[in-house]
Amino acid sequence: MPPPILRFLKPPSRSFFLFGPRGTGKSTWLNQAFPNALRLDLLDTALSLELVREPHRLEGLLAGNSVVRWVLLDEIQRIPALLSEVHRLMAHPRWNFALCGSSARKLKRGGADLLAGRALTVNMEGFSAGEIGSGFRLDRALEWGTLPLVHEDPDNAAEILQAYVHTYIKEEIREEGIIRQTPPFLRFLQVAGIMNGQMVNASGIAGQAEVPRSSVDNYFSILEDTLLGHFLPAYQPGVKVRERAHPKFYWFDPGVARAAAGLLFDPMDSLWKGWALETLVFHELRVRNQVSGLHRPISFYRTSAGVEIDFVLELQKRTPQSSPRLMALEVKSSRKWDTRWNKPLQDFAHQNGLRVDRLIGIYLGDRRYTFDRLEVLPAEDFFEQLHQGHFF
Repeated sequence: MPPPILRFLKPPSRSFFLFGPRGTGKSTWLNQAFPNALRLDLLDTALSLELVREPHRLEGLLAGNSVVRWVLLDEIQRIPALLSEVHRLMAHPRWNFALCGSSARKLKRGGADLLAGRALTVNMEGFSAGEIGSGFRLDRALEWGTLPLVHEDPDNAAEILQAYVHTYIKEEIREEGIIRQTPPFLRFLQVAGIMNGQMVNASGIAGQAEVPRSSVDNYFSILEDTLLGHFLPAYQPGVKVRERAHPKFYWFDPGVARAAAGLLFDPMDSLWKGWALETLVFHELRVRNQVSGLHRPISFYRTSAGVEIDFVLELQKRTPQSSPRLMALEVKSSRKWDTRWNKPLQDFAHQNGLRVDRLIGIYLGDRRYTFDRLEVLPAEDFFEQLHQGHFF
């Protein structure tokens, strides 16, 4: 049996929320990071009923374990009212709390006590290429994603992902009672899967899914709040170019996007592979943001003429005395780099009022190139350098 994969995420030294989609390894990481903690799993029906009826009994549970310093509360969104009791107990210097859940939506919607900033918020994604290390296989990640369950059992990837969508996503969203009717949402889910990595045209999606236009925004907010997907906003450089402000939407994992789209048992075509590679790059950037603590804003750039740059990172924001410092990345699912792809990046770098520190091309080939200021890297080389801190 291979050794467990060590996550980049470091345990905070004070109380924190840990959010992330189901199946990304939150509970496993907590148990590894805090082996001596008192773990209270709110999926335990008896415990859950006890604390729902009498939240103050939490203090009795802690006091009954005299050596406890850390308390892990798993599935905290199941009992939002318990957070008020946690808030009270946090005043006691003896205990720190790790509050784990797949969504903050239910907590916010129920008006739960979010601890008034006394707890950090940490997000966990699926495995990153850097965490998997030498066992990372790019072609497999493009096809099936990097969920821990999928990585550990690649022979059953399609069945696992199909079950993930049916069990984790549909059942959890139904359980939370945040949609009135299931069939319209499921139609939306399939369209949203197919549209992974594309600009959001809410009216077009409403038509394809046969749902009201007003429902589309709500459905996307459900996916975003449950961390199943992320909007990528359009970068507004403040120069005299007409930008298109519609955001893109990326699922958190290319395999889950493929499952939602209903394409698990169909061959992956070249267009889908391109969006899958963009999804992986966005995923790795988010992991690096979380682990580094730098939280660099990420966006994409597109002009009215349709010229597009896949990712723009703000390494330093604009100030009254200085231009923003940026890094621009173009992602291509090709084994050969076409020098015609250089021009959008180089044109972007030459715009007045911008300071573009680095131009990066990412592709599926094996060779590295440098064209003027543009560095072209194989995807796996980019991931390795990213997690070594070479870019930010």
